Amino acid sequence: MAKKNYNLHLKGYVGGWDFDADYVDYVLGKNQDGEVNVLIDSLGGSLAKALSIVAAFRNHGNVNVHFVGMNASAATIASLGAKHVSMDSSAMYLVHKCSMEFFQWASANSDKLRSIIKEAEQMKEDLDKMDANVAEMYAAKCKREPSQLLALMKKGGWLTAKEALDWGFVDEITDFEDDMAPVITDDMAADMSSAGIPMPEGFSRVNPSAFNRFVVALTNFFKSNQNNNEKMNTENSTKANAEEKVASPASETISADAHAKAIADKDAEIKALRDEIEALKKAPGDSTSHIVDENKKGTASLDPNSPEAFFETKARAQELYDMLP
Repeated sequence: MAKKNYNLHLKGYVGGWDFDADYVDYVLGKNQDGEVNVLIDSLGGSLAKALSIVAAFRNHGNVNVHFVGMNASAATIASLGAKHVSMDSSAMYLVHKCSMEFFQWASANSDKLRSIIKEAEQMKEDLDKMDANVAEMYAAKCKREPSQLLALMKKGGWLTAKEALDWGFVDEITDFEDDMAPVITDDMAADMSSAGIPMPEGFSRVNPSAFNRFVVALTNFFKSNQNNNEKMNTENSTKANAEEKVASPASETISADAHAKAIADKDAEIKALRDEIEALKKAPGDSTSHIVDENKKGTASLDPNSPEAFFETKARAQELYDMLP
């Protein structure tokens, strides 16, 4: 059969960005007077969003749905408003009873337990009503009794395209060249497990292609080289640190000895200056007077016994003392 152009591709989680009821309304609004072809490939999602899409398809009145891949739960419900439903020969189809999230993780006394039981009983009543409503919708499509559909929903097993056609869920089985056979990837298997959807019998997870295996092998090779380089850098760094620690004691000893010698030399110089100052203080005054030639003013040497010489010597000693670490 020739390839078909689709106005809508609905994939992923029903109610998510790629299976959005608002976008469905938008596309249907742009094609109010024309036929709309919709491709569905989804493991299900929100019942509320699926019911909105059912109403949108039914109100438009000229929608064709085609199933490819693995389709379950709300994704199958969404198609019930279409005028015509077809299915790829290699696709799969699953209906099951409705469910709600229910979490209780706490210590509880008898009053709390009574409240939890009451809440759970209300949820059960709501789910029973939802199951009855969905069974009626499936029955109208399949032209069967609602009790038969409710029993199938309770069983919850995967149907082949032929089985889906026999039940009446789809109107036609087709083989489009652009449709891919259903495969189960790791991500899809995880999604099915988290949603409580059973794995179909006879299906295995997709095997990677030769190119993908080459890419994985190449990636592992570079990761291995990177890890080896990082290991070598770590070992070299550790070795260098160890050598530095071995060499550092001798260097620290040499540095300490030189520092101590410098301090000792400065102490000796300061002591010598102080001794000289004390000797000058005790020495008798010079009987001669110091004459300064006015033509050489500022260039003559100070008298060692003069107050100027004393203060200059003291200042130099203080300067040397301040240089100490």
